[in-house]
Amino acid sequence: MKKFLKIVMWTVIAAVFVGTFFFLYKNSTSKEETYSEVRPSRGSIERNTVLTGKIEPRDEIEVKPQISGIISEINVEAGDFVREGDVIAHIKVIPDASQLSSAQSRVNNAQIEFDDAKVKYERDKALYEKKVISREEFETSGKTYGKAREELDAANDAYSIVREGVSRYNAKESNTLVRATITGLVLNVPVKVGSSVIQANTMNDGTTVATIADMNNLIFRGNVDETEVGQLHTGMPMTITIGAMPDLHPTAVIEYISPKGSETSGANSFEIKAALALDSSEGLRAGYSANAAVTLAKAADVLTVPESVLTFEGDSTYVYVRTDSLPKPVYERRSLATGLSDGINVEVKSGIDSTAVLRGALNR
Repeated sequence: MKKFLKIVMWTVIAAVFVGTFFFLYKNSTSKEETYSEVRPSRGSIERNTVLTGKIEPRDEIEVKPQISGIISEINVEAGDFVREGDVIAHIKVIPDASQLSSAQSRVNNAQIEFDDAKVKYERDKALYEKKVISREEFETSGKTYGKAREELDAANDAYSIVREGVSRYNAKESNTLVRATITGLVLNVPVKVGSSVIQANTMNDGTTVATIADMNNLIFRGNVDETEVGQLHTGMPMTITIGAMPDLHPTAVIEYISPKGSETSGANSFEIKAALALDSSEGLRAGYSANAAVTLAKAADVLTVPESVLTFEGDSTYVYVRTDSLPKPVYERRSLATGLSDGINVEVKSGIDSTAVLRGALNR
């Protein structure tokens, strides 16, 4: 039994030794290298860049009150369509105590002057009818009475405006009515009923009651890297892709390129604005993320080869062209003059023709 085990053990050792020897021998023998081959083809080369940005209205108008007070009523909400002049909110005026007192004092003085002028007018009228005073004196008294009446009306109206913010003679155009200044879509209503608002003045921008925009006049606003901004110019077309609406691909035309860059994460970029060409803005919302594809350069009907067959040395570009195929392929290195590249294929200006067979990747 022990003799049998020894035979088995030596047999295994011998098998391992032979296998190792064969493996090392197999790996030490050189393999014949073979390559794939490609031919040049004619086609078009485009070099594009993609800008990231957003879809925005060209103008967003902030509607502010013409008088300070408290919001008593809001007639719209975000998403509503309004026309210029529509009332979007009402303001309840909280009068200033000193202004209210001054207006009340003006009313009192005007009432006294009016009562006095009325008494004089009625007395002069009776005297004129008795031919005691001249017509000129009577007319002067009438004018004074009329002016006193106008002053009293004006004082009462001023008091009404200070106390309630509403003119008795032009209530429809009252400052307490906040109206839409353009026709468009309400994007935001940042106030609520009961909110205090102040009118714009030299010391304050005023409270925004609503933001309105014309959604039929949209732009793409994005940024381009400083390495590519020099290749863009106003009037260039672009194709827009909107993430939230993948089936919609509107076109746009660049109308603004910022003359000053801004630094973001250590890289300079320049703002781009492009006007969208849309048959309808239905479904679009302000702030949608979008990408814009711009063709920077294009070469049509040119000789092209895959970039993978190129080799580079310094500023020179080479390919390996097959010169013989028997008994095995022989390749010759040739210099190329290349042009536009799209990252996959490159334009060939000179060095080979369409009949050349080029060495490609090594077969493994």
